[in-house]
Amino acid sequence: QVQLAESGGGLVQAGDSLRLSCEASGRTFSSYAMGWFRQAPGKEREFVAAIGWSNDNVYVIDSLKGRFAISRDNPKNTVYLEMFDLKPEDTAVYYCAASRQGIRVGSQFYDYWGQGTQVTVSS
Repeated sequence: QVQLAESGGGLVQAGDSLRLSCEASGRTFSSYAMGWFRQAPGKEREFVAAIGWSNDNVYVIDSLKGRFAISRDNPKNTVYLEMFDLKPEDTAVYYCAASRQGIRVGSQFYDYWGQGTQVTVSS
């Protein structure tokens, strides 16, 4: 069982940067691939980025490459999502999730989810 808790969301202005954190409970964090998803109001949850068991294996959706970066600190049981040059369309609830099946885009491959953290970008 893994419990995930996101933090770092908030209200920012367009062009600002923000770093989200997701801390996991349990001793097996390093054995899970981790992903970030987001859900904007009235839209379906969408994949943002994922990272394998180390920082050598990462994937960011094409539309966000160059602005978003994912990393992890296994001793701290934490995965990060760094977001740069934020835009109003980045406004969403951001969720982290854990997968035992490696890097996956589909949410159905993730076994555990956090409660989400709200990111609001004003223009």
